[in-house]
Amino acid sequence: MPEKRPGRLVAISDLHIRYDENKKIVDELRPERETDWLIIAGDIGEVVSDIEWTLSTLRDRFAKVVWTPGNHELWTAPDDPIQLRGEQRYRHLVEMCRRLDVLTPEDPFPIWEGEGGPAAIAPLFLLYDYSFRPEGTHSKESALRVAEDAGVICTDEFMLHPDPYPSREAWCRARVELTKARLEALPADLPTVLVNHFPLVREPTRVLWHPEFALWCGTTATADWHVRFRARAVVYGHLHIPRLIHCDGVPHQEVSLGYPREWRRRAEAPGKLVQILPATAEQAGSA
Repeated sequence: MPEKRPGRLVAISDLHIRYDENKKIVDELRPERETDWLIIAGDIGEVVSDIEWTLSTLRDRFAKVVWTPGNHELWTAPDDPIQLRGEQRYRHLVEMCRRLDVLTPEDPFPIWEGEGGPAAIAPLFLLYDYSFRPEGTHSKESALRVAEDAGVICTDEFMLHPDPYPSREAWCRARVELTKARLEALPADLPTVLVNHFPLVREPTRVLWHPEFALWCGTTATADWHVRFRARAVVYGHLHIPRLIHCDGVPHQEVSLGYPREWRRRAEAPGKLVQILPATAEQAGSA
């Protein structure tokens, strides 16, 4: 019997399958090898049934699927029969993933033992705390005023509810502390692949067309996590600007598909899975 080829760790995010063109792309996703693991870094969609269809479909194809939520999964959309809010909605999605055998930020971190390993694959759910502020602002309130004056406001303000926390930033603080404790408990010599919907550092937001949108893109509390927790790679989405940058020599890979109006403008075919491990020559390059 022929030996199975070593698998690859591949990633994608921001599938937004509410769009028929994107759903077709997802339906055509296949592993290159039957031993490939797939990371999905959030924003499959807003409706629970769409999220379930996507995760179930891809889990049937890949050896392992690791998911972390984006902001869109946490929306309480008016057309979703599941009208749970905040933490209850998140927990509902976690339980759905467990039925589907999909790993979440609430499960033990799996260890990638393939080429480029060993490494703990750490899906993170951290949110944001309005600390990526426009220049010259020093509070959430002043930063939001600047964003509003620029005509920039994230739909999260209306559809991502933090219940039972008093605010999204309070939920973020709680998630940061919980997640930091779990990462600190890993063996000190074990590398990681850190997976979060939002970038862990502010650098990727510097190229945003509307820089004020950075307010909804992460937290300064994670600025050193790629070094502190021995990251071989950081995987994120949210910005819809797929690219690779290096911070302190660590590759930070944005893996989003994005909306059809966005990916149609790109030269490459949409929906290509990004290889995270084993690292390519480009990923392994220095900062």
